[in-house]
Amino acid sequence: MGTLHYGDMDTPIWIDDHALAHLKVVIVTKLRRGESFIVSWMHPEDQPGGRSAIWLDPSIPLFFTFDEPEPPRLDREWLQELADSATSTNGIMLTSEHTAPPLPGDEIGDAA
Repeated sequence: MGTLHYGDMDTPIWIDDHALAHLKVVIVTKLRRGESFIVSWMHPEDQPGGRSAIWLDPSIPLFFTFDEPEPPRLDREWLQELADSATSTNGIMLTSEHTAPPLPGDEIGDAA
């Protein structure tokens, strides 16, 4: 389970390493272009119900931490889906279905 540290938030955002690797690629690409967007997620079962969202902006510090030393394989289709949703009004919505490993043939190499 990786973590996303955003701005001056006291509590990191816990995200599965596989999902965080995909999210990182899209976030870095968008922020490098100077684009802001929103990311939302459902709270895990071990936390109070609900969902959270953060507004990602190039001016706010961001730090990724991964538990696994080796980067996971990336899924092309999911990267495209995340990139497309980042430009929508609703932004990126991470769901539990996104934490499954990619199918053979969908992988594009190790995450950066």
